[in-house]
This record gives sequence, C-alpha cells and structure tokens, in this order.
Amino acid sequence: FDAWLYEPGVPTTAPQIVSPKFDAIDASRKAWLEDGTLPAKDATSKWTTQEWVHFIEGMPEKLNVKQMEALDAAYKFTGTPNAEIAQRWYPLAVRSGYTQANTAIAAFLQKIGRRKLIMPTYNALVQTPEGLKLAEETFAKAKPGYHPITTGSVQGVIDEAKKKSATPAQ
Repeated sequence: FDAWLYEPGVPTTAPQIVSPKFDAIDASRKAWLEDGTLPAKDATSKWTTQEWVHFIEGMPEKLNVKQMEALDAAYKFTGTPNAEIAQRWYPLAVRSGYTQANTAIAAFLQKIGRRKLIMPTYNALVQTPEGLKLAEETFAKAKPGYHPITTGSVQGVIDEAKKKSATPAQ
C-alpha cells in the first residue's frame, strides 16, 4: 500500500491495462502516418467520440497541409458539432498551418464558451502573429458570451503573447 499512497506515479506492480480498441486505433493512425492509408470507413463509422479523440491526440505535434486536407476530406473534422473532437482538431489545424479551418475555428470559439474546450485553440493561435490576430478578432466578438473566468483566461493568453511579441529577441 505504501507505493500506492506515498510514492509518485503508478506503481510497477499495478495491473497492465490493455485496450484492443485503442490498440486498433493506434495501428490505424500509424499506418496512415507511414503510408497514407486512411482507416477504413466501415471501422471509423463505429468509432465513438473517445476513439476519435484518441486518434487525433496521438498525431504528431504538426502535420503537413496535405495530410490535414486528407483527414478533413475523409472525416469532416472542420466544422464538427462535436466540441470534444473540435477541441483536439482545431489546435492541430493551427499548429499545422491548416488555415482552411480558420472560419470554422472562429465560429467554434464564438459558439462555445466552455474554458476547457476553447483554451487549447486560443493557446495554439497566439503562437504566431497571424493566429494572434485571429484570436484577438474572435475574442472581441465572443467575449460578451464568455463567463468572466473564461474571459480572464483568454485575455491573459492574448496579453502574454502580445507582451512576448513586443519584447525583442535576445
């Protein structure tokens, strides 16, 4: 019990959990990244939100635009009504330079006010001057619908990015 209660992390004696569904998703993602073979529609049509989230979260930090286009054409991530999927897809789109998603990103950030769902996208947007501009424009429109805590969080991320961009590189 001491290892569970007083030591950091999961003890080495913990049972190993195996998930055949997630293993299959990992294999599908790996195959796509290695040779461009998209997961079969008959398989993905049965995927749950958690499975799609696992698929997207396992992607590299950035993809090239052609890869983003292929995923979006196949699975229609841009404009998804599923906020959990959008929360993962839009930051990946921003990091990958997939500007075709910008209109949907702005709409998502204006429609959804839940901090958990929007902060990953704002955090990704403020990393570039173009993204910061989109973040500021979108926030100006969305701010009246946000909770004060969300407003403060988004404003803080934008202010910090503006401060960094105004500071000369050393």
